[in-house]
Amino acid sequence: MSAVLTERDGHVLVVTLNRPEARNAVNGELTLGLGTALEEAAADPEVRAVVLTGAGSQSFCAGADLKAISRGESLNPPGTESWGFAGMVQHPVDVPVIAAVNGQALGGGTELVLAADLAVAAEHATFGLPEVRRGLIAAAGGLVRLPAQVPSKIAMRMILTGEPVDAATALRWGLVNEVVPASSLLESALALARTIAANAPLSVRHSKRVARGIASGRIPSEDAAWAASDAAMLTVMTSEDALEGPIAFAEKRDPVWKGR
Repeated sequence: MSAVLTERDGHVLVVTLNRPEARNAVNGELTLGLGTALEEAAADPEVRAVVLTGAGSQSFCAGADLKAISRGESLNPPGTESWGFAGMVQHPVDVPVIAAVNGQALGGGTELVLAADLAVAAEHATFGLPEVRRGLIAAAGGLVRLPAQVPSKIAMRMILTGEPVDAATALRWGLVNEVVPASSLLESALALARTIAANAPLSVRHSKRVARGIASGRIPSEDAAWAASDAAMLTVMTSEDALEGPIAFAEKRDPVWKGR
């Protein structure tokens, strides 16, 4: 079973994260599948919008697959390193991407929403960056993009507490464009995509390039922030706390932080 499914709906490409048994968590296969789907969409002039969603009704994406990591598997297979987490967060394309958030979007799941251009959420969806509760940091764009997309105090509360927010709160602060019943989520996202697809395709793609600051397949204005995020991740990931957090989670106990 493929970790990523693609289906065409006229000029819209629907991309589905297809690991419901793992809450659509990101492993190497999903990274390759999503990154390749975005590449193919960008190269196809007939694709005018992308809708990204998750299989099942509980999780859009639960972030990184910790079981895959524990087995020593890389989340970025050879050739996908420049695309970043899930093959998407550092892989800007000029075709508009709409996230259809069908459930929990935690950690990397929220970072995928932040990387998308637009987002429609089911009423039961939740968003959060719980990394600080595990001795980690939101290094897949959460620390770079959340403060840029919602008011500073809201972003800092989510980043520093690790507490999730519900769909209504996400809508109030502009993290998503619409909140709809779960039964109409995909159709609502497709309706938005079709509205975009009805416009002049060159105009849409060049508008996104300028609005996002995309140049040669990257966003230069984010370079310094990504460098700072990567440096912080290296420091945190080699700390004792980074080991304690996942162990405490697995053992279902409160972590004992040492600050080193």
